[in-house]
Amino acid sequence: MKWMRGALAAASSPQRRRGIVAAFLLAVLAGFGSSPPAFADDQSAADRRPIAGILDNSFLIEEAFNQPPGEVQSLLTVDYGVEPLPGPDDIAWNLAFTQEWPIFSQRHQLSYTIPYSFIRTGGQGDNGLGDVMLNYRFQAYYDEEHIRGFAPRASLVLPTGNKDFGFSDDTVGAQFSLPFSGAWGDRWLTHFNAGLTFLPDAFTANDQDTLDYNLGASVNYAFTSTCHLLLEWTGVWDDSLNSHGRVEHEFLSVISPGLRYAFNFANGSQFVLGLGVPVGLTESAPDVGVFLYVSFEAFWNPN
Repeated sequence: MKWMRGALAAASSPQRRRGIVAAFLLAVLAGFGSSPPAFADDQSAADRRPIAGILDNSFLIEEAFNQPPGEVQSLLTVDYGVEPLPGPDDIAWNLAFTQEWPIFSQRHQLSYTIPYSFIRTGGQGDNGLGDVMLNYRFQAYYDEEHIRGFAPRASLVLPTGNKDFGFSDDTVGAQFSLPFSGAWGDRWLTHFNAGLTFLPDAFTANDQDTLDYNLGASVNYAFTSTCHLLLEWTGVWDDSLNSHGRVEHEFLSVISPGLRYAFNFANGSQFVLGLGVPVGLTESAPDVGVFLYVSFEAFWNPN
C-alpha cells in the first residue's frame, strides 16, 4: 500500500479539488439518462444483467472473483501525479503490471505484480523497478447465480527494487487480504477489503519493522453491460518515520470516482479500459491524481 506515498498532488487547493471531482461526477451521471430501460429476450445473460458484463476490473479495490479455468488476465495500471512547487514541480509516474493465472480450477489462483516508477524531484529524475509481489488467492466461496464471493489472498513481497532511490524496503515481507464481493439486483455490485502488510527491518522505516493495515470499499453501477461507473474508497494506517526518526502511524484515505468500458470479442476475450480520479481525504494523502487502467482477459489452452 506504499503507492499512496508516491502519488503526488495534482491540485493546489481544496476548491480546485472539489471542482474537478464535481465536474467528473456530473459528466458520468449524465449517462443515467441514456441507460436502456429494458432488454430484449434474445440478448445474452450479461445484457439482461448488466452488472455481470464486467466483474473483476476494479481500480483500487480487490475483487473476490478468481479467474475461471483457462482464462488469464493481464492488466496494467498507471498512476500519475504532480506537486506544484516554486521551482521545478515534483512528478511521479507509478506503473504496475499484474498477471493472474488459474491453477487447474477457479478455486486456486496464482499471480504476480511488477511495479515500476518514474520520479522527478527538484529537477532530477530517477526510475526503477519496485518490490515485486507473488500472490496466491483461494476462492473460499463463490455463488455464480447471485454473483457473490470471498477469496482470501496471501502475498510474498520480494526486495527487487533499488532502496537508494526509495523504490524498495530491502526486505522480504508478506501481505494478506480479505476481499468480499456481492451483487445487488441487476445493476449494482459492491466490494469490501481488509488487509495488512508486514515488512521486517524495512529500509524506509530506518530498518525497523512496519505493519500497515488497510480497509476499502467500492460500489459499481452498470449503465450497460459494457459501461460501468465506480466509486471506490481506501484507507491505510501506514507506518512511517517522523522527524525524530521514529516509526509512527499515519492515516491515508482516498476516494476515487471512475468509469470503465469493456470491448468483448467473439472468442470470449475481453478488453477493458478505465479512468479514475483519486481524491485525498486526509492531509497525508495526495490531493488529486489520475489513474489509468488497462486489462485483457484471454483464454489459454496448454493443449
